[in-house]
Amino acid sequence: MTTDAFLADCRARLAFDLLSNTWNAVVLWALRDGPHRPVELRERIGGISSKVLTETLRRLQYHGLIDRHPQRRFVEYELTDLGRTLLGPIDAFGAWAFEHGDEVLAAQEAADGAAEEAVGGAA
Repeated sequence: MTTDAFLADCRARLAFDLLSNTWNAVVLWALRDGPHRPVELRERIGGISSKVLTETLRRLQYHGLIDRHPQRRFVEYELTDLGRTLLGPIDAFGAWAFEHGDEVLAAQEAADGAAEEAVGGAA
């Protein structure tokens, strides 16, 4: 990989853009076991509003990562073959977070403490 891998016109940046939205990876991961209706996805995911879920599903469909299947009385969504190719990278990010999450949280706490001291010292 060259140092140009993250420039504006490169495809690596496209992948990072896809995963930078918090809900994209979460919805893709929630669909890993098969098709689900939106109400089922909301129950599996938790903390996502209907509006945000709808926007996320439309975005993922636009990118070709999920398919929408209208049924007689409801709609289901499922991963496309292309969407399945992102499960490995999402799993790798999750494994990294599990392994290093405490370190990141400790760094955030230290930074917050330093910022509070700086504000308190300036008063």
